[in-house]
Amino acid sequence: MDDVYIVSAARTPIGKQNGYLRNWIAPELLGAVLDEVMRRIDLDPAIVDDVITGAVYQVGEQGFTLARMGLLASKIPDTVPGVSVNRQCGSSLTAIQFGYGMIASGVMDVVIASGCEFMSKYTMFSDLNGTLFNGKPMGNPFGEFYTSKYGMADQILGAQMIADKWGITREECQEFAIGSHRKAHEATVKGYFKNEILPMRGVDKEGNEIVRDTDETIRPDTSHETLNKLKVLPNTKFITAGISSTITDGSSAVILMSGQKMKELKLEPLARIVANAVIGSDPKLMLTGPIYVTPKVLKKAGLALSDIDIFEINEAFAPVPLAWLAETHADPEKLNVNGSALALGHPVGNSGCRLAVTAINELRRRKGRYALVSLCTGGGMAPATIFERT
Repeated sequence: MDDVYIVSAARTPIGKQNGYLRNWIAPELLGAVLDEVMRRIDLDPAIVDDVITGAVYQVGEQGFTLARMGLLASKIPDTVPGVSVNRQCGSSLTAIQFGYGMIASGVMDVVIASGCEFMSKYTMFSDLNGTLFNGKPMGNPFGEFYTSKYGMADQILGAQMIADKWGITREECQEFAIGSHRKAHEATVKGYFKNEILPMRGVDKEGNEIVRDTDETIRPDTSHETLNKLKVLPNTKFITAGISSTITDGSSAVILMSGQKMKELKLEPLARIVANAVIGSDPKLMLTGPIYVTPKVLKKAGLALSDIDIFEINEAFAPVPLAWLAETHADPEKLNVNGSALALGHPVGNSGCRLAVTAINELRRRKGRYALVSLCTGGGMAPATIFERT
């Protein structure tokens, strides 16, 4: 199998729900970042074999096939196809994995893997509501077959159950969230995200046009005092919005390329994909997948935990990475070194690719060698990918 490389990577700033990106539509948001990754390496878009886009709420403007609509909103010729994938929060990391498979197997040479989620319009559970053409209810995927075995699907309750199982306290969760905002703020001030972010136009609170090149979600003044003022979410002991990822908007993309095509085009790689893995996990706890996929992807790569320089474990809720740390005994100084979803937000279908973009850029800045990226997902799953700086 041919090696597969990342040769270009970019993302939008993350926008708050109904924040500065609120006047965009999802295909155009995706189209902007597709154009940017090609512009960065002056790539002829006609040689792209496929565009694969992770999106969770595939309804409305994110429906039909968002990948195809995004490329039609871009400068990519309409001869290029597109397909959307949904592995919940792991969707766009799965897009990278699918692109890897197509190239490593020799079927394709150039794939854009991407993610997009416009949660200002299509917020949590947008795909569970509505009616069919005949006026009947659309139906709920969590039917009796599911609830009789696992109970009601509830990620927030799952976060509390994880905290209880691993003995994680409210104070530890708050300290972790404070650290995420602090690290993300420091990274922003020091310009660590500059290379990965495409400056995007938007509007301020008054509707005036602005351009941002920083994430809108970071709150550097987060403290135990501010977190203690937040309402505890239903059916939990201490889970609040402050120790949960925020509902946000964003898009990201990477260009994957075979080694042969990369040499032919005389391009320099940003990273090589070393190994991919995915796993199913307990649907009740739901969010523990990264714990179990980590040793699986390390085994595939022939690496030890100590070989990894950066871990990006998505902060869906603070107990998730804390339980991962407790179970894996990884070095906490290597985890989410520039903050993660607690500070940077979690546009669900976009987050996997965004984490990859951030990890690759930070790996290069630090001159490290390996980065491991993983996310928990709804339904109890987790993809994981290891990248190597080349």
